[in-house]
Amino acid sequence: MKNIWETPNRKTGHRRTSLPSKEYFYIYPNTGWYPDPVSRSGHRGVPMSRIAVLMTDMFQEVEYEKPADAFSGAGHELTQVGLKAGVPVRGEHGMTVRIERAIHDVHVSDFDALFIPGGYSPDKLRVDEDAVRFAKEFVESGKPVFGICHAAQLLITAKVLKGRRVTGWKSIIQDIRNAGAEYVDAEVVVDGNLVTSRKPEDIPAFSKAALEMLKGRK
Repeated sequence: MKNIWETPNRKTGHRRTSLPSKEYFYIYPNTGWYPDPVSRSGHRGVPMSRIAVLMTDMFQEVEYEKPADAFSGAGHELTQVGLKAGVPVRGEHGMTVRIERAIHDVHVSDFDALFIPGGYSPDKLRVDEDAVRFAKEFVESGKPVFGICHAAQLLITAKVLKGRRVTGWKSIIQDIRNAGAEYVDAEVVVDGNLVTSRKPEDIPAFSKAALEMLKGRK
């Protein structure tokens, strides 16, 4: 059966296709087929939230673009926040994303949620005092914070994980425990205002849980 292709996403470059079943999927290079969490979850029409995407060089592309597409596809507004405004940051495999606002110029009150993609980006951000402060204040505000893979590294430095249930990439399990958190080996862990996942294969569950949290706050 012939697939019906839509125009590639101008921001992420990947494609969305509808199959005869009318269920939507995204196709990601070198990754495979993933169900579109937006079309499956019924979140279209939910009032828009403003989401800060905190990132810098060496972010993990798939862990950025797939959740970002799910959020924007559900009607939420994303703002890329980094160390310097107006400059591109490069992912682990060459993808570039333009930073819209500098971390020293933003405040928690500017946004409704925070999204921290994985890769080496969180480790690079954790040496910046403003990035650590922003992450700390966001968690303590009670607003949703979404982190995948190595995102917990930034939250560890912000000292906001003590007593929380968290997951993350296997190489930082002991770091999470040393920070006083309970490590949970699951595709997605929701604890209060925190939503965390371990790896790219967890992204459908991660995106769905994040969208549910945003829906519940409106």
